[in-house]
Amino acid sequence: MGNADYEYPSIMNGESTGTGIHRVEIPPPQPFFKSLKNTVKETLFPDDPLRQFKNQTPLRKFILGVQYFFPIFEWGSRYNFGFFKSDLIAGITIASLAIPQGISYAKLANLPPILGLYSSFVPPLVYAVMGSSRDLAVGTVAVGSLLMASMIGNEVNATENPALYLHLAFTATFFAGLFELALGFFRLGFIVDFLSHATIVGFMGGAATVVILQQLKGILGLQHFTHATDVVSVLRSVFTQTHQWRWESAVLGFCFLFYLMMAKFFSQKRPKLFWISAMAPLTSVILGTILVYLTHAEKHGVAVIGELKKGLNPPSIMDLSFGSAYMTTAIKTGIVTGVISLAEGIAVGRSFAMFKNYHIDGNKEMIAFGMMNIVGSCTSCYLTTGPFSRSAVNFNAGCKTAVSNIVMALAVMVTLLLLTPLFHFTPLVVLSSIIISAMLGLIDYNAAIHLWHVDKFDFLVCISAYIGVVFANIEIGLVLAVGLSLLRVLLFIARPRTLVLGNIPDSMIYRNVEHYPNTNNVPGVLILDIGAPIYFANSSYLRERISRWIDEEEDKLKSSGETTLQYVILDMGAVGNIDTSGISMLEEVKKNLDRRDFKLVLANPGAEVMKKLNKSKFIETLGQEWIFLTVGEAVGACNFMLHSCKPKSTTDDASQKWSNNV
Repeated sequence: MGNADYEYPSIMNGESTGTGIHRVEIPPPQPFFKSLKNTVKETLFPDDPLRQFKNQTPLRKFILGVQYFFPIFEWGSRYNFGFFKSDLIAGITIASLAIPQGISYAKLANLPPILGLYSSFVPPLVYAVMGSSRDLAVGTVAVGSLLMASMIGNEVNATENPALYLHLAFTATFFAGLFELALGFFRLGFIVDFLSHATIVGFMGGAATVVILQQLKGILGLQHFTHATDVVSVLRSVFTQTHQWRWESAVLGFCFLFYLMMAKFFSQKRPKLFWISAMAPLTSVILGTILVYLTHAEKHGVAVIGELKKGLNPPSIMDLSFGSAYMTTAIKTGIVTGVISLAEGIAVGRSFAMFKNYHIDGNKEMIAFGMMNIVGSCTSCYLTTGPFSRSAVNFNAGCKTAVSNIVMALAVMVTLLLLTPLFHFTPLVVLSSIIISAMLGLIDYNAAIHLWHVDKFDFLVCISAYIGVVFANIEIGLVLAVGLSLLRVLLFIARPRTLVLGNIPDSMIYRNVEHYPNTNNVPGVLILDIGAPIYFANSSYLRERISRWIDEEEDKLKSSGETTLQYVILDMGAVGNIDTSGISMLEEVKKNLDRRDFKLVLANPGAEVMKKLNKSKFIETLGQEWIFLTVGEAVGACNFMLHSCKPKSTTDDASQKWSNNV
């Protein structure tokens, strides 16, 4: 059965066979620092952002550096009046949405409503200078507002201690910006990629559901409401206060909600009428304010915003609570909200960039988001990013550049200086209707159905995030979803796929025998495909799995009476790297095969793998003549040895038959 008694001729260089088999080269050695430089470059600079600086004069390098961090200086020279007309219309349109949304989301975050307007003034100006997206419209978001209310609210009651709560909100925004800036500056944006698409779909859907349930307080006109976010606590709070429900507030809320949903429906049916949906929130605020003012509904249980202070953003740098006992809470809130806002903002920016066929640098976007939140925290703003609803309106309105954000900021500035007293009688129930209307669009059940059809594990991640957010709290839902995503990554690493390959008839192509049932087995040869890099985390599993494949192959051959197993070929094409544990695993596999009179053969190893196998002396142990460029060459060499090193036998007959078929 075995071949240990035979001396194998050196066929690696093709001299003895004349078959033209090519030698697998060992890559030339590189200096340590050069290798380290290449590794760092591939890890942190895959897009090679410094390429544009090569072979440039010092002055040109300085100009390119300024344009890199401040893209407005790059496209500003090409700006024209045609662009301005489009940006002016888009900016005014998104301002009509930003003003009511800003007030609504500030209330959702348990912050003074005026902060929603402040946050739609300064951050968009910063982003217009530093952002690389032409379509992103900057502002506050419902999910970030809810996260801030939940995480800070667990430690400080916004009603009992509003000053401390406000200071912690500014501090959390500062740390969110600092975290985002650090990720972008140090090119660590890949960390955000651990929030998979399935995680974001489930988390956003769960957060939207929680936000909608929270708005029942405003719709029903309740004065006291739970601070918990889980569905059980919210529903308990709603139905234990049925005697306090205000029918006036409920009727007003559902009427405005119906109007907002119909406006969105018509805009979706006729995209050219996008302005109907964009103007609907501001129209609702105006109509609701007039109605309350004329009917004095505030005296009949309809709560109103009250007084909004006139004037631009006051400085808040002295309100940052770096020495507070709740510093840890502010840092944790900043990091969590920063990651979520980054994931949403970058995803939205890339989506619209794809439609207009231009590129967005994720790390530059992180720097822009970080700077606008740091500056915002010092100018009475809280967390901002690029919300989808506002950006979609900006895109549909025909914006050309980030100047639309400047126009929006100027419109908000006029509102802060002149128009804030007009919002005194704006009913809170209208704000609740605006939030519910916006949140219904975040529950993407079509995406969840798609995940179910394509990948059941992704669907499990999505549903876990949704259930965790809705039935526990936002932090648990996020941790659960990210944990499951990381578990899947670990499973991919620790349990890589190993496949048996067979020969496709009339070719030298070898593919998975389960994928291609018509493939032919190679007599006396077992071909295994290793589907991942070999590391300490999977080396033990691969050793056991390879042994099991060999045992199963032997049992199958014995039961069928076919030729005995002689060679085991490992296709290393997908093994991009290998560590010392992986090399030890290969050594153990070789020893095990030697004891059973089998021969180990490697096919298609990469440069990094060959370099490490050479340094570990494994190539000397195996014999370089048993390392091949392709599976086809490895099989051909094994078939040659089966013919030349054994007398005529059943094995030779089977091998000859296979050779004739190929």
